Amino acid sequence: MTLNPELVHATAIALNGRGILLAGKSGSGKSDLAIRLIDRGAKLVCDDYCDIIDGGDYPFIVAKPTIAGKIELRGVGILKLDYVEKAPLFVVFRLDQQPERLPDSNKEMHVAGWSIPSFAIAPFENSAALKVEYLIQQMIDAGRRPMRLVTPGYKRSAV
Repeated sequence: MTLNPELVHATAIALNGRGILLAGKSGSGKSDLAIRLIDRGAKLVCDDYCDIIDGGDYPFIVAKPTIAGKIELRGVGILKLDYVEKAPLFVVFRLDQQPERLPDSNKEMHVAGWSIPSFAIAPFENSAALKVEYLIQQMIDAGRRPMRLVTPGYKRSAV
């Protein structure tokens, strides 16, 4: 059963079928890192705002219809790109936190009733896209994935 969508301020891409959230404040490098990953083969899901829904076996990132296929690049403008409407959420990269030299691989972020693996990354480093790919491969090798926090059918109370 699908929970009501949870709106998140993030840019999302799909890399080899795995949804990646790039989370951070305006100007933190979400779109910049996304476009570099898209250049390496990822697909845009959504830029700036996304809905997260409970898809049963995974949480899913869903593109907002009003901005689907569009990404804003500072100094360039709004580009229209090929995109996917949704992708299973696999990992969150936090762009407005300083990455640790040797990161704790057990950090997580709670979104839409799920615990999502989470890493801090410096988005403007030349190696940022490679680091995203390496961290994802480490997660795959370790069998790490999002874990449900609540049972299906749970209704969040209005705040």
